[in-house]
Amino acid sequence: MDAVVAPKPVLDKPLMHYGTRVLDRVSPGTPESRYELLDLTPLTPHFGAVLGGVDLTRGIGEALAEELRQALLEWKVVFFRGQTGFTAEHHLALAGVWGPPEPNPFFPGTEHAGVSRLAKDATSQGNKNIWHSDHSFMANPALGSVLRAIEVPAAGGDTMWADMGAAYDNLSAELKERIEGLTAVHDWEPSWGALMNDVQKAAFRANWPRVEHPVVVRHPRSGRRTLYVNEPFTTRIVGLSNAESRELVDELVLQARIPEYQVRFHWEADSIAIWDNIATQHYAINDYYPRRRVMERIAIEGVPFA
Repeated sequence: MDAVVAPKPVLDKPLMHYGTRVLDRVSPGTPESRYELLDLTPLTPHFGAVLGGVDLTRGIGEALAEELRQALLEWKVVFFRGQTGFTAEHHLALAGVWGPPEPNPFFPGTEHAGVSRLAKDATSQGNKNIWHSDHSFMANPALGSVLRAIEVPAAGGDTMWADMGAAYDNLSAELKERIEGLTAVHDWEPSWGALMNDVQKAAFRANWPRVEHPVVVRHPRSGRRTLYVNEPFTTRIVGLSNAESRELVDELVLQARIPEYQVRFHWEADSIAIWDNIATQHYAINDYYPRRRVMERIAIEGVPFA
């Protein structure tokens, strides 16, 4: 006898926006930026750019630092290639353009405080990744991250980013009204806790309680409204029933998967990515097994949401 397959539920509304999409690089009315020290090549018209014209190992003066801040604010994720001789000390100095490092309690560190090493080799097949925002399970989530490539496969191992300001802009008016003023619970346990026993989870919970953040935040520098929910760490919407919360979280987290909001970067050794962790989500593609990929990352200390 053939197996009986239950029909899938018919949704009374689409989970994603159909039709024309608004893809603004910055909020309407923002003056056009000018760069005197940086060469800037966009990867898409509104999101992601490769920067050149500078050697980051020669020090970063205030004029260059200000252009770097402006480029990141405008493009949300920026990249450098060919930064030969770039060391952990240079890495810390570059991240310091935006603020002090914020260690991740779940990542292995290095001899340099605040620097985490992310390595996968031929003996460890990578698990699938998931769209996420770094450290949203913290009270003050990381403002940004700086990731450098030390060893990369010849093919595969790309990283993708999604513009969550664009994701918010393209929500329906009805959905924007529905989520206005809502807060969501963010928690590390459904993801990182899956690798722990009960004793380990209890020890981490003492230092990392569940936190709440607005579903829609205002970026601390630009003021742009940004959708701030992600698949692994956003567990529920405060004040809604379990069913309503699950439906709404599912609809909101899917927005990061829309290609028009995304940019994709292929790594080479001595490449560097800097991303705005409030404005974006990212996804590291695990398609390079059994090749080796070694990266080092610094997260930048966050500030409370206004």
